[in-house]
Amino acid sequence: MDSNFTTRSKTLKKPRLIFDAHLDLSWNALSYNREQTETVERINAREAGMQPGGGRGLATTSLPEMRRGRIAACQATVLARAKREVQPAAGHRRTDLDYGTQGIAYAIAQGQLAYYRLLEQQGAVKLIESVSDLNQHWQLWEEQAENEQLPIGLILAMEGADPIVNPGQVEAWYRQGLRSVMLSHYGKSHYSVGTGDNGPLTPRGIEMLKEFERVGMILDVTHLSDQSFFEALERFSGPVLSSHNNCRALVPGDRQFSDEQIKLLIEREAVIGVVCDAWMLRPGWQIGHSSPEGLTISALADQLDHICQLAGNARHAAIGSDLDGGYGTEQTPSDLKTIADLQNLDAILTARGYSDSEIDGIFHGNWLRFFRRAWS
Repeated sequence: MDSNFTTRSKTLKKPRLIFDAHLDLSWNALSYNREQTETVERINAREAGMQPGGGRGLATTSLPEMRRGRIAACQATVLARAKREVQPAAGHRRTDLDYGTQGIAYAIAQGQLAYYRLLEQQGAVKLIESVSDLNQHWQLWEEQAENEQLPIGLILAMEGADPIVNPGQVEAWYRQGLRSVMLSHYGKSHYSVGTGDNGPLTPRGIEMLKEFERVGMILDVTHLSDQSFFEALERFSGPVLSSHNNCRALVPGDRQFSDEQIKLLIEREAVIGVVCDAWMLRPGWQIGHSSPEGLTISALADQLDHICQLAGNARHAAIGSDLDGGYGTEQTPSDLKTIADLQNLDAILTARGYSDSEIDGIFHGNWLRFFRRAWS
């Protein structure tokens, strides 16, 4: 699937810096009991012998591994859903995602934010809230990328808006550093309809978008059902991104975007981060049954290339890996063992004819341009 608008380039010797638009770091810490300052090897050793499921013992991501892979910054989520039908967990089981009320979801998300704040106090991360923060952090990494003590830059994001108890709370969350929000995750939220269902924004969701525009919050359209997606783009005139989404033309299903949706995002100057989750990379993948055998990181390059071909350039495709988003290496390409293996995209894209500047854009430049513009 060679690109038809690029020129072949020389391979860089140094690893490229990466901006990953979607990682659930604090959810892994609080719900999976994974200390993100530990190595991946240590995390997996602690989970050895645990009942399989959700990637236990097969983690790919932690802050040391991100440094090794030159992932200089990411959007780091807070994540909790409020489902009225949720019943208290029996025995020692935990729901991990679903809570009975928005008030509880708010408290869980605040706990996840507190974890990021603690990591920042310890010097492990740097919370990024402005263009000046972003520029200073990126310059530090460009000058000292091989320093294994550098903090990882985090832009605070929310996956599913239920922890915002009401639209009037948007400004308070913004003051605490929240910069982008998805209205829903899976199924119905209090504000819209997400993956696996279909339907419009709720009246509170429409009010929420007005508050986003007022305070300058970025709308992340990932996970929106088709109807909610088109309505949100029609009603919201602020900055829009898609942190982690693949292409429906390559892998059918409502979790992926259609070409029509991708073209609308391109018109809005959005950037789309492609995802490493195997069920979004291989048609017919069955979670819990299919094997990564034969699936490689080249499938991720296919997704990137499809977005680039629709755009006619490489300015709208990027990375939003969603690694350790409730799965591990049982559900990633067979040649992706840790997040550091994202560097292997470099040689693949070079072989397909992408230039150095285009690959830099996909690896980090497109996200940097997006946030600089959104925050200007």
